[in-house]
Amino acid sequence: MKADFDQAAANYDHTFTHTEIGQMQRALVYGELSNHLHGIQTILEINCGTGEDAVWLAKQNLNVTATDISTKMIEVAKNKGHFENLNFRVADINSIATTFENEKFDLLFSNFGGLNCLSKPELGRFFREISSILSPQGKMALVIMPKNTLWERLYFLAKAQFKNSSRRKKASVIAKVDGENVTTFYYNPKDIVTLANTNFEITAVKPIGFFVPPSYLNDFFTNKKGLLRFLNRLEQGVKHWSWLSKYADHYLIILQKK
Repeated sequence: MKADFDQAAANYDHTFTHTEIGQMQRALVYGELSNHLHGIQTILEINCGTGEDAVWLAKQNLNVTATDISTKMIEVAKNKGHFENLNFRVADINSIATTFENEKFDLLFSNFGGLNCLSKPELGRFFREISSILSPQGKMALVIMPKNTLWERLYFLAKAQFKNSSRRKKASVIAKVDGENVTTFYYNPKDIVTLANTNFEITAVKPIGFFVPPSYLNDFFTNKKGLLRFLNRLEQGVKHWSWLSKYADHYLIILQKK
């Protein structure tokens, strides 16, 4: 995997983590993820970014190893505090099973589209190899960007960019992340189920950001706090409607090792 996101590291918390939309979406992930942490002791996080999720997991008294391919992201993450149960490492998703071949984890966690950086062949290989470092009955909690996001369609239609309104259905898209061009691949839940079927079975799928908008609309909602809170309340009412997952900004899928 190409070492992207070094440039994004300095501004990522400002442009996403600490924004109101970023906090809302992260709270949705934590709320659902908490339901699957019973019996979990060791966690491997991939594409941990600036370490926000790793710190939260460590505060839940879990033993966390958090990885990212970007050395700059890891540098920012390490400055968020010292925890005895949290270790940050630079590592590539495409070689993660080899990197940790002598270790076992109860849960692998990937938040906010890190796996969308993998092509279909790469993602298939990831699912085939990753079970080797998971405990028996180990789980994966993956937050992924789907193909049918309604917010994005409405956004581009409103700007009269009709070709872009269905861009997620292309084989790949160049997405802008804080000034960096990142090749991005989109996957609906059924795509993940198919790719992971050999070693994993699905246990849950939840929409993340069906009503809560994508983070790139944060500036638009800066002076519309009431509307944003209203959308967040609507989100709470549909968060258990799994069928909305492919229309949301992201979705959380829980897979368990067979």
